Parts: sequence; C-alpha cells; structure tokens
Amino acid sequence: MKIYNVGVIGATGMVGQRFLTLLDGHPFFRPAALLASARSAGKKYCDAVGGKWAMTVPVPAYAQNMTVLDGADPAALKGKVDFVFCAVNMKKEEIRALEEAYARAEIPVVSNNSAHRFTPDVPMVIPEINPEHLAVIRAQRARLGTKRGFIAVKSNCSLQSYVPLLHPLLPFGVEKVAVCTYQAISGAGKTFETMPEILDNIIPYIGGEEEKSEEEPLKIWGRVQDGQIVPADAPAISAQCLRVPVSDGHTAAVFVSFKKKPSREQILEAWKNYAGEPQKLGLPSAPKQFLHYLGEDDRPQPKLDRMTENGMAVTAGRLREDELFDWKFIGCSHNTLRGAAGGAVLLAELLAAKGYFD
Repeated sequence: MKIYNVGVIGATGMVGQRFLTLLDGHPFFRPAALLASARSAGKKYCDAVGGKWAMTVPVPAYAQNMTVLDGADPAALKGKVDFVFCAVNMKKEEIRALEEAYARAEIPVVSNNSAHRFTPDVPMVIPEINPEHLAVIRAQRARLGTKRGFIAVKSNCSLQSYVPLLHPLLPFGVEKVAVCTYQAISGAGKTFETMPEILDNIIPYIGGEEEKSEEEPLKIWGRVQDGQIVPADAPAISAQCLRVPVSDGHTAAVFVSFKKKPSREQILEAWKNYAGEPQKLGLPSAPKQFLHYLGEDDRPQPKLDRMTENGMAVTAGRLREDELFDWKFIGCSHNTLRGAAGGAVLLAELLAAKGYFD
C-alpha cells in the first residue's frame, strides 16, 4: 500500500484527538496537516489543545509542534494531503458547506459528522456491512464536478452497538427492532470533569439521537440505484437513547422479531462466522473477529469489554427468548473507536484499498 498524506479537521476536539492517536504509527496514513478553528490557527498543536487533551495517552510526539492551520481554508491544503478526516463542532449547514468545499477542492473527505449522512449520493458506510455503497461516489463526483474529491461518512456512534449484531440475522427476516442505548459521555465530547451533572445520574434525552438510531440503519441496509442510495423499507426500528455515567462505550438493549424465528444456535453461529470486507482484505484497523459473544450473565460491560480487539470489535451477551419479541440481547461497542474515529480510519483504509484516493 502506498503512503497517503492525511489532514485532520477539528484536530483539537475529542474525536480529533482520537484521530491523532490512531494515526500515530499507522502503516500507510501519515499525518501531514492539523486543522482547527481560526482561534487555534498559527499555534503549535500542544498549545492549541492545551488543557483540553482528553485521551489517556499523551499528545503524540509527531503532533506536539505541528502548526495548526485554519480549517476553513481548503486551498491551504492543495498538494499537501491526499484526503482529510473531518470531526468538527459546528452547525450542520456549516459542516455541509465546509465538507463540500473540500471535496470541490479535490480533497476527499472522510467525515465523522452527521451533516451529509442523508445526502443521497454520499455513502454512509460501516465497512463490514455495506462496502458496496462506495460505488455511489462516481455519481457524487459527477454532481460535484470533481475528479478526486468526494465525501464519505461513517454512521452514528450508537448504531455500532446493535446494527452489526442485527446484520448477520437479516436472512431470517428481521421485522421489528426495539433498542434502548446507554451512551457514554465521551459521545458528547465530555469527561467527568466537564460534565459533573452526569455523576449519580442518567439523562434520558440526547438531541437527535433517537431519529438517527431509527433512520440511519435503513440507509446502511439500502441499495445503490440511479446514482443514489435508496434506504431499505424494513425493519421497523424504535429507539430510546440515554446518557449514562460511563466514560467510553455505548451499550444497547435490543429486542427483535423475525419472519422466521431462528434458533439460539443459529444466531450464535451467524455472529461467530460473520466477517466483512475489512477482514478479507486484512485492513490494519479491522478486528480479526468482528463480533464476539460473551456467555457470562453479567457481560458485556463497557469497562471490561469496550477495548475488545483494540476497541474495534462489537461484543454481545445475554441472548434470551422474549415474551413480546422473539429474542433479546445486549450489545456493546467503543463509541470513540469503533463508533467514531476508529470507524472512520477503517473506512479510509477501505477507500484506500479500493483506490478511491488515487
């Protein structure tokens, strides 16, 4: 694999910080530009991030003295990077305009943001589930008038705790899903120091999260047709999303009904044997085993299981028959690794392997 020069827009935020740690020593992505708001531009990264550094490891040595650039100026990156990751905290319409500006400047964008998730010709990809959606990039480039530039996005972080576990069960005819997600504070870009109201508490509302949790899976399970992605019609999904006092790791309680109810053995076999394109290609960020079932009654737990396979696998447990639905189970995933920056890095690895940056 060739070496690709990479930019990170939103480098001082929590997801941006996670990008920096994941790019440290990456085999074929080399960080070449760190970008943030105008107030950080011109500063050394270590000065710009200051006391906001929230990772458990120090600022990577390569990044400490890099000069932060103004993320609002795609022209400043011309010829310097092969693509950028985008993880900014702005209004949705501003993000949409910013990402299109980079794409039109012939700089591909791999986005952690939600602004373009429902743009019909922008692929929203979980690499193990719907890599075929990358084919829509050709139509997007035609719309944008670009040769290299495009936007690809990853899905909402909460989806990673249940959609990968539902996907191998689709052949049994998944009809109805009810899910309640218990989401870590890092999903809001917070730590216990910056979110004291979460201590000894649960907040039963996360703005926009339930709509994303119900609608985004249907685009992921949709199909490419006439230059756009047509969402699937089913299954019906009902979601409730709660913020809980956990640093990292989203947990989901899932209830599911089928057209043809599978046996317990069939479900466990489907999870155990499932592998996607990243596993077949041996991508560096891909877990060797995507889905892990834990047999203990009290698993999975975020604290114990979020780092399974470097935080890139999804864990499941407590598979039981249900009185109202057919089956119920618990899922868990690391929200800033598999769910955010790590998922975006894996998506970028897939795009690189498929030649979309060349």
